[in-house]
Amino acid sequence: MLPDWTKRLLAGAAVIAVVFGTAVSVSPLATAETQDTHTAPVAASNQGTADQSDTTNNGEDLTRPLNSFETRLNDETFASPTSQTNRATLILRLNSKLTFDDGWKLAMLAQIPVVEESTMTFEPSGSEQLFGLGNAVSQIILSHAIDERWAFGVGVRLVARTISDDLGNEKWQIMPGFGVRYSILEWGPDTYFVPAVRYAMSFAGDPSARRISEPQIAPTLNIDLPGRWFLTFYPSYDIRINFGAPKAGQTGRLFLPLTPCSAQS
Repeated sequence: MLPDWTKRLLAGAAVIAVVFGTAVSVSPLATAETQDTHTAPVAASNQGTADQSDTTNNGEDLTRPLNSFETRLNDETFASPTSQTNRATLILRLNSKLTFDDGWKLAMLAQIPVVEESTMTFEPSGSEQLFGLGNAVSQIILSHAIDERWAFGVGVRLVARTISDDLGNEKWQIMPGFGVRYSILEWGPDTYFVPAVRYAMSFAGDPSARRISEPQIAPTLNIDLPGRWFLTFYPSYDIRINFGAPKAGQTGRLFLPLTPCSAQS
């Protein structure tokens, strides 16, 4: 028997998947990448066809975009002395690319999260459940391959305010960024280092909401393993320096994640 939150997520995802599926079927580039989310995928990712040079591409290199449709599932629990909150998110992500002459590529991303959130309070005892869409994300990146080892990309990411303030940020966000890729071909055809930085800035929305101003850093190192396995360190923008209003429980401006790597196939 599936939990109630899973049933609701799947029901909501089915409707949205129809919209994504229609976009996929009519686009010659799409045959099938985040909060953000900045969580690693824990559900299956269905990738579309790729160029011959992308046969081992796992999508973590921003200079080598893919045509793909992905589903990612994340479940988090937050606890305090007075309450406990469980937040389950199903992310639907559509990636598409355009390839130009001389090694230039244009990558486009659209992402919609479906969120189920339940909160239990201890004193006084009570519970609350929320279900709906989180912040929609769109992104565009222009990249250029200089040679077989070096490439770079620049772009911008837009996070649109959710229709439900309880399930997303109360402000819009814009994130200009750039990254450089160096392929370590001696370690394998899909081993590379991609340091990337973007700057998240909030605007519009609720004027009383927390102001967001933070560099977000992803020093991604991908190691190619035998077969279709790979090991990735810092696959998302989890290193952050908060120059905006402090978050609840914040003790300093710098945040470093405790789980910086993931192994997948």
